[in-house]
Amino acid sequence: MKNSWYSKKLEEYAKLGGYKKPEKFDDVLKLDSNENFVINKKFQQDIISYAKSNSDVREYPLGGVEKLVSKLSKYLKVPENMIGVGNGSDQILDLFLANLASKKTRILTSDPTFGFFEERCKLYSIPCTKIPFSSDMKLDIKKFDTNLKKCQILYLDSPNNPTGFQFSKTQLESLIKKFDGLIIIDEAYGEFGDSSTVSLTKKYENLIVVKTFSKAFGLAGLRLGYFVANKKIVEVFNQVLQYPYPLNTLAIEAGIASLDKVDQMKDASEIIKSERKKIIENLRKYDAFTVFDSKANFVLFDAKGADKRVFSALVEQGISIRKLGKIGSHPGCLRVTVGTKEMNSKFLLAIRDLLG
Repeated sequence: MKNSWYSKKLEEYAKLGGYKKPEKFDDVLKLDSNENFVINKKFQQDIISYAKSNSDVREYPLGGVEKLVSKLSKYLKVPENMIGVGNGSDQILDLFLANLASKKTRILTSDPTFGFFEERCKLYSIPCTKIPFSSDMKLDIKKFDTNLKKCQILYLDSPNNPTGFQFSKTQLESLIKKFDGLIIIDEAYGEFGDSSTVSLTKKYENLIVVKTFSKAFGLAGLRLGYFVANKKIVEVFNQVLQYPYPLNTLAIEAGIASLDKVDQMKDASEIIKSERKKIIENLRKYDAFTVFDSKANFVLFDAKGADKRVFSALVEQGISIRKLGKIGSHPGCLRVTVGTKEMNSKFLLAIRDLLG
């Protein structure tokens, strides 16, 4: 039994560790997972009520995905045959990696990049060339240029998680023009940034733009992801790679309802952008921190080796943020979600009490 092939395989997988979720604390202000609490409760209640009244969960969701894609088509201003959906953007990325990449495929990405994507590359033994961030958490486009010919897939989360950095649309198009491999741009946090590459999918057949309802729409618990790409990619994904029923009925109907409330999502995103600026400006008042610019719904800062102390002190005050540790030359990085005005004020007051 101990020498069986599957036992060896399990031991091999166990060494990988897998994607690390944040620590779970009871009765704390949760600012550790980039969830959108600015989307108000009524928004959530309205779409869930709509979903319940339009669902019969005894039935398979036949035709449901098509209804959601039709709504997404109008929202994104792209044809329906250029849109695919998945059980969260994680699942979409996983299916592309599992089926389009191999041990002989080299991926070009940033360091750091989205942790889940990196862990799945390790799982499938897909080699990666990683371009490190500079000391101020920015990426040099020229370093990507020089490595394009060595790789078959380019993956960029833009805005990046965990740094918040975003390439401009012009910079990204300059890379896309030079690369004939597969390009995946992960725009999970796109609505909080300056631009989107979705429109470029009409121009470049090798471009896939992955997006989600988890962040801007505040529907992380429903696991709704989607992507935009050339119709040939979408057709193969839908007919061969994706599960027959990738989304549950309630999630489909909730997604449809949320797309009828796009203005509320946009208003919440503007509040987050404003609050993000406030958090950055306030944290920069303290010499104890190096604070980085962000185009996402979170702020990354370096506590210069005191990250464990800051993290623990905040937990004692009922606030949970993300402890990331060393990123590049920065030894003690922490990431805080941009929450409601009240949440952010409580966080900043706690920081003032800790460092005052």
